[in-house]
Amino acid sequence: MDVKSDIKMIVNGVLKGLIFSLLAVLLFSFIVKLCSPGNNVIYAVNQFIKCLAVFTGCFFSLKGRLGWLKGAVTGLLVFLFTYLVFALLAGTQAFGAGFLLDLLFGAALGLISGIISVNVRKEG
Repeated sequence: MDVKSDIKMIVNGVLKGLIFSLLAVLLFSFIVKLCSPGNNVIYAVNQFIKCLAVFTGCFFSLKGRLGWLKGAVTGLLVFLFTYLVFALLAGTQAFGAGFLLDLLFGAALGLISGIISVNVRKEG
């Protein structure tokens, strides 16, 4: 594997993670309209969706070597781009300590997902 294919895997993972996130949030917003859950529930489900988005992006895109690094970058970028897309849609931005913690959490989650993904999806 070379750097080009590693970057291609990361980009592919980020795109898959974003698509998953957008579809899941769209479905969840429909459920919110029907059920009107509390803000705590909405926040928890949104965090869970982001976690699944990172894992989905890593699992269906990463293989080969350096899964931890490719996963960390993928997770960081999925959290960053997800935040930016939804901030643009909502018309708000808040870059503070919570945002930085979210990015670190995304990178850590991506690191773990990347390790799992490359070990489950051996090249062959």
